Amino acid sequence: MNSDVQTPARPGGRRTAGPQGTQLFSAEELHQYAAETGLAPDGRASVHEPVIEGVGAGLEGRRFSLRSGRQTIGRGGDSDIVIDDPSVSSSHAWIINQHGHHVIMNTLSTNGTFVNDKRIHEAVLKHGDRIRLGQAEFVFLTRERGAAGRMRLRWIGFGLLTLGGLGALAWWFA
Repeated sequence: MNSDVQTPARPGGRRTAGPQGTQLFSAEELHQYAAETGLAPDGRASVHEPVIEGVGAGLEGRRFSLRSGRQTIGRGGDSDIVIDDPSVSSSHAWIINQHGHHVIMNTLSTNGTFVNDKRIHEAVLKHGDRIRLGQAEFVFLTRERGAAGRMRLRWIGFGLLTLGGLGALAWWFA
């Protein structure tokens, strides 16, 4: 964890500890802490920890981790993912993790929710989908860019190594 991030404390600055010195947090403290950090734990996208990454003006490169359950996205301070853009409604949309599938739902926003330039009420997100909330633009990532290419190179390398090994065996037994 980043040492710059401060652990939230109880009112009065006191923190209680569990039986083995484990810090105890209330649900409200955890929600506040998550809202303050807002970014993916290690900043990397994966199937188990997808992210939305800002691609529009003022949001370039900002990543927001998508956790289990429902997350609210909006301009309001009580949103799980706060987007400071006047075109985003205070409670603009929800992203819901339903059995490993992420669904985005518009929540009666003024300027609409779009996936791949198509206005939606509800849509299942796939890797690479472009999301627009008002004028704020994001991309939904379940893996890092170029990861498929690196995986393909690994398989090619493995295949060449296997063929080389089979060739050596054929030469040895010939």
